[in-house]
Amino acid sequence: MGASVLVVDDAAEIRSLLKSYLEADGMAVRVAGTGEEALRLVRETSPDVVLLDLGLPDISGLDVLEQIRTTSSVYVIAVTARAEEVDKIVTLRVGADDYIVKPFSPREVVARVHAMLRRPRAGAAPPDPRLRFDGLILDPERREVSVDGEPVSLSALDFDLLHALAARPGRVYSRGQLLESVWGYSFYGDERVVDVHIRTIRAALGDDGTRFVGTVRGVGYRFLKDPLP
Repeated sequence: MGASVLVVDDAAEIRSLLKSYLEADGMAVRVAGTGEEALRLVRETSPDVVLLDLGLPDISGLDVLEQIRTTSSVYVIAVTARAEEVDKIVTLRVGADDYIVKPFSPREVVARVHAMLRRPRAGAAPPDPRLRFDGLILDPERREVSVDGEPVSLSALDFDLLHALAARPGRVYSRGQLLESVWGYSFYGDERVVDVHIRTIRAALGDDGTRFVGTVRGVGYRFLKDPLP
């Protein structure tokens, strides 16, 4: 299953309709008919997106939204029959990420959910750009390399060559492909220049060709290590 969605609506037919469309799109769906049940499921299951009907029988949908926002940055799409601009503004200010007015198309709801999932989650830390392997860390932003905790000095071109290999561990690159990737299409010369730089990189990393950068005879080179999680 893909993303998890919590559908909160007091109408069983709407819950069933949205559940069927979202599941058909590969999402894992739970449903709730009351605000209390919705708050419990948010706490227990941490969904990726909540489709929240504002007209619930026990608790105001806005109150549910406020309570969700005290503990969670989950994406919330408010669903309501009220289309007035002031209602939209209030809902968004309370913490909704999007707003859908009834009656709606189930396909539109699915599209809105996908749009939410493409957004960076509020407060989320940016991804770590570093490539980490057992014994080696490569930081493309700082252009730094370390082996077993010790910094390694590489020329700009050697760094780019190592990064090209490490970015796709296991992939075999021919010398021509590495020349295009690192030197660029403007390079004219002997492809064996790649071999010279590979030797320099191996010497700097303390690699005999079996630890980090391996040779694929008759083809080229590949990075040997699997990335760490």
